[in-house]
Amino acid sequence: MIRIVCITTLWCFTFMLRAQSIDTVFIQAAQAKLKNAKEYTLKVASLMPEESYSFKPATDEMSFGRQLLHISENMGWLTSSYLKNEKNPVSKGDLKLQQKDSIIALVGKTYDYALQALKDFKPNQLSDTVSFFNGPMNKLQIINLLNDHQTHHRAQLLVYLRMKGIKPPAYVGW
Repeated sequence: MIRIVCITTLWCFTFMLRAQSIDTVFIQAAQAKLKNAKEYTLKVASLMPEESYSFKPATDEMSFGRQLLHISENMGWLTSSYLKNEKNPVSKGDLKLQQKDSIIALVGKTYDYALQALKDFKPNQLSDTVSFFNGPMNKLQIINLLNDHQTHHRAQLLVYLRMKGIKPPAYVGW
């Protein structure tokens, strides 16, 4: 009987360590991905001339500059509201920025904020449930949404660059 208890305890301990290491690997991968995303997004932002930050390919689309502000706004909101429980570092005033350098600075600052949140994030929090506007989500889903959303809008920026005859930078992945 003692042997069964010992084997069961060892198996449970091994499983818990494995789960913890998978969670840690996920957080490390998310950090690396977001760091590369920051560098890539800043390259994309720097390629568009300032006079084209107001460019939008259709009237119902966001301008190039507004896309970048939207990336920052959403990243700040997801990170502050669901990973850190703080006030969004992107203010309503920030969303009125029009100068290329100011927008790029905000984008860099917001990526740094999200990266710090992931650095401080405890892997055992991944399964914590948060109340999201379209239903409950866990924090792992929030981290995935953070990545997916900025990737979606950055991809639109690549099209904007091409429409202006500017070759986007080579892709940087994981």
